[in-house]
Amino acid sequence: MKASAALRKEAETGDCWSDFQPGDWLSSINVRDFIVRNATPYTGDEAFLTGPSQRTKAVWAKLQPYFAEERKKGVLAVDAQTASTLLAHKAGYIDRDNEVIVGLQTDRPFKRAIFPFGGLRMVEAGLKAAGFEPDPVVHEVFTKYRKSHNDGVFDAYTPEIMKCRKSGIITGLPDAYGRGRIIGDYRRVALYGIDRLLAAKRAEREQIDDMWPSDDIIRLREELSDQMRALEDLSSMAKLYGFDISKPARNAQEAFQWTYFAYLGAIKEANGAAMSIGRISSFLDIYIERDLKQGVLDEGKAQELWDQLVQKLRIVRFLRTPDYDALFSGDPYWATECVGGMDLDGRTLVTKSSYRMLHTLTNLGPAPEPNITVLWSNHMPATFKRYCVKVSRDTSSLQYENDDLMRPFWGDDYGIACCVSAMRLGKQMQFFGARVNLAKALLYAINGGRDEVSGEQIAPQTRPVAGDLLDYDDVIAKFDTTMEWLARTYVHAMNCIHYMHDKYFYERLEMALHDSDILRTMAFGIAGLSVVADSLSAIKYGKIRVTRDPTGLVVDYQNEGNKAPPQFGNNDDRVDQIASDIVTSFMAKIRKHPTYRNATHTQSVLTITSNVVYGKATGNTPDGRRKGEPFGPGANPMHGRDSHGWLASCLSVAKLPYKDAQDGISYTVSVAPQKAHLSESQLIEEAVKAFDVYFDRGGFHMNLNVIDRDTLEDAMKNPDKYPQLTIRVSGYAVNFVRLTPEQQRDVISRTFHGQI
Repeated sequence: MKASAALRKEAETGDCWSDFQPGDWLSSINVRDFIVRNATPYTGDEAFLTGPSQRTKAVWAKLQPYFAEERKKGVLAVDAQTASTLLAHKAGYIDRDNEVIVGLQTDRPFKRAIFPFGGLRMVEAGLKAAGFEPDPVVHEVFTKYRKSHNDGVFDAYTPEIMKCRKSGIITGLPDAYGRGRIIGDYRRVALYGIDRLLAAKRAEREQIDDMWPSDDIIRLREELSDQMRALEDLSSMAKLYGFDISKPARNAQEAFQWTYFAYLGAIKEANGAAMSIGRISSFLDIYIERDLKQGVLDEGKAQELWDQLVQKLRIVRFLRTPDYDALFSGDPYWATECVGGMDLDGRTLVTKSSYRMLHTLTNLGPAPEPNITVLWSNHMPATFKRYCVKVSRDTSSLQYENDDLMRPFWGDDYGIACCVSAMRLGKQMQFFGARVNLAKALLYAINGGRDEVSGEQIAPQTRPVAGDLLDYDDVIAKFDTTMEWLARTYVHAMNCIHYMHDKYFYERLEMALHDSDILRTMAFGIAGLSVVADSLSAIKYGKIRVTRDPTGLVVDYQNEGNKAPPQFGNNDDRVDQIASDIVTSFMAKIRKHPTYRNATHTQSVLTITSNVVYGKATGNTPDGRRKGEPFGPGANPMHGRDSHGWLASCLSVAKLPYKDAQDGISYTVSVAPQKAHLSESQLIEEAVKAFDVYFDRGGFHMNLNVIDRDTLEDAMKNPDKYPQLTIRVSGYAVNFVRLTPEQQRDVISRTFHGQI
């Protein structure tokens, strides 16, 4: 459609696009072009912000008893009889008189749905763990008549993959739960309306109807048909709430509501581990600015829209199993929203709504969701940098990622899936793949492929180390061989998983909000990086003597060297280079193996809270870590070993190569608030400078906690005093009191820096 024809079409749909600058977005589905042409950069400070409205306070008050009861009981309610779909539940409300944004996952707040298309076993395990009985009809349907994603994956798994899952060298694979990490471009519904999106999908389908029916073409035709049905169902879902989203949004409130409906539809159809909302703040700000200029909205009502949208995001709940909760603790679902950053022409994408989104943490108090991510650029307005640091100081709820590093790869309209995974919105998706335990792989290399805990032969049998002292060159060679095997097995498992997920649990609505021709990545991951780096450093620069059990299995290590070996996290190139080399080496091995749908291989250094689970499954390691002790989270140094201050620790992590870890590198730092000779403004400036240095040196990500150990210890003893105490862990934020005691102790044992 030519631009002039699109403009004529606008006249038929009212004033939806009046006062917007025209561009390519009129003739094609192009939200990025709309934002670049219409966003209003903001370089001022936070003085314009307002408190919560009376309506927002009323809705929030209605939710407080649910939060309190959930802290005591856990899961409050589940619809165990109904497989969740866009239209499975009638409309649900919190407070119809005061809600300005409406829509719930089910028919009432905190009532969870089931997703048996992902796996019946997970549904039934989750129900039983929460004290609910599985439904016999659902059980019959999904054992006799309908195969699930989980069933398909385990039909395709090999005995070798099963052994790896059991031993803990590969853990957290999305073979029984929704893979997530797909970001629908939910903004499209607000900008274009369902009718226009359906027309675009029909045009995409027509382009392939004349193509020869290869496997790929047949699958794509079916997927496009599913996508169109999903868009139609989304429109029907909105009608349950009394809204017609077939046409574009006409004002800010409709833009918020349409965008939220699109996201709500996604979380009704998929229970992915991470369900990011994308990058909506600068987009929605365009509608707010127009309404402010037209006098139909004031600042209080603009903030009200953000506060009430965030209220909805804070009450999303999925039914999970205890095993899942051990890996991803605290009910996270990663509704990640990105604020800030720069466009390709050098303009800031900071808008007033970037501030408004962060201000929800003040109006509603700290919380893990949405997972607010600041895209930090050294060129961003200094006022916004200072405001972000203030919010982190007060709430410990933000994460920061390097926009200057990502923008050359992904452009200026990318979002973050989950925690640290960048992708172009509507142009790219990911096949998520959890992570492997590289510390255990190192122990397998030392023991000839035997598991150091069970003694079972897991990896192919190789020659174990000989003698009582470890030789660095010998261990490195053996480790390289083990990583080759592990990479091959890992890719094999991932191909099985995502083939079956597309077949049995396809995310039709999320993919309807993508172009049909997209980039797919397959996201691998590693855990235990700092354990391996410190272990290899100890072998190289120390004198490591092994202890064997009666079967010859190496089970312990003693360093008999005269000097302490260098440890990761102190800006020491001797060990930092070892860590970087491991990242590059494993990525190279992963890239050797073909992927499902020719996805591009990527890799993360990220653990979530699984650093505790991995540590529990891993024996003594040459760095001195004891059996069962947690790993450092993500790319973090091991607890207490980064002894040269916050900046030195940051700079070690910054050396890890993003080109070989494009699924992201997670780093969490805790700073204890201290009385100092500096003023508050000087402390803020010092923190901003530290951020600038870290990101300028190539640092990718930072979770910043500003909290002291005494507060966390008191929260363990008196959880009712700290209902909203929020901390950042590897890749996300969590209510501290919702972590397990073991995970809480892990957080408390980490390094708390008192200085930069």
